Amino acid sequence: MGKVKVGIIGCGNISQIYLENCGKVYKNLEVAAVADLIHDRAKAKASEHGIAKACTVGELLADPEIKIVVNLTIPNAHADVCLKALEAGKSVYVEKPLSVSRDDGRRIKDLAAKKGLLAGGAPDTFLGGGIQTCRKIIDDGWIGRPIAATAFMMGHGHETWHPDPEFYYKPGGGPLFDMGPYYIHALVNLLGPIRRVSASAKAAFETRLITSQPKHGTVIKVETPTHLAGTLDFECGAVGTVIMSFDIWGHTCPCIEIYGSEGTIKVPDPNTFGGPVLLKRYYDGEWVKMPLTHGYTENARGLGVADMASALVSGRKPRAGVDLTFHTLDVMQGFLDSSDSGRSHVPETRCERPAMMPSGLALGEID
Repeated sequence: MGKVKVGIIGCGNISQIYLENCGKVYKNLEVAAVADLIHDRAKAKASEHGIAKACTVGELLADPEIKIVVNLTIPNAHADVCLKALEAGKSVYVEKPLSVSRDDGRRIKDLAAKKGLLAGGAPDTFLGGGIQTCRKIIDDGWIGRPIAATAFMMGHGHETWHPDPEFYYKPGGGPLFDMGPYYIHALVNLLGPIRRVSASAKAAFETRLITSQPKHGTVIKVETPTHLAGTLDFECGAVGTVIMSFDIWGHTCPCIEIYGSEGTIKVPDPNTFGGPVLLKRYYDGEWVKMPLTHGYTENARGLGVADMASALVSGRKPRAGVDLTFHTLDVMQGFLDSSDSGRSHVPETRCERPAMMPSGLALGEID
């Protein structure tokens, strides 16, 4: 299979790992161009990574050789850039979340279908060896019938360490839209689609004080919930409990656990690609550390881009496709809708569990 040419829009911090992996690791990708609103930043990244073309967004979208646009802009720009890429005849892979509104997510999905193009996006961590091993354990029946799940993402926000933390406290930010996609992608991969959600959400602090550089001393007005407690009813019958928070200084809760009729899996941090994976069956006295059955256990960001490129060539569905990313967006927005209305929310979307990654892949291979 020949290499699929991709163009990257957005040359901020997250672009570094995408450029390294898409340019050097995945055998089916070639980074043909980079673009950024700050042209000097695009030129610097192109020079650092040996990319032939640093250009404007318009020039990148007009390049007929580029087949996939990797959208690494800020969340509020995700939908606009995705729609422009699709209109230009490019498939698009976007950093999380798909968009900051359900309406924009629907527009992306509908336009991709109309144009016969692929759309999808991050996070792709669920394709890594850790969560793929958990998926195999569940599918092979090691814990019996899945009954319940818990997911906890709790910390105290970004203002103490991030150089530019304001957007995390605006609509489309908060712990839910920032970190929720990692957890929901993982849970849907493990348990399948979600049929109902409910939640209570609030902001514990009206303002946040930035203590990191270069904006030390700046006060942020909080405009989005920073603590959410929710429940998920999965189509498979399992019930999930979720807490997402930027209001907690410390905790001892696991990232994700899946509880079955015959055992429990402790799932690794869904913000990572590797392990450890711990299993406790009903007859075991202790937790057992399971060997990982799949590869890509290091920081493999861009794996979803390589998978989309493979899907583009073969005609199959991408594993991190728009059905999954839009379902995740619908569920997250449903949490907020439920909190506002005091009623459960039934997602309008549905998706199949993504196909498992093959085991035994060499580094850089997808299929």
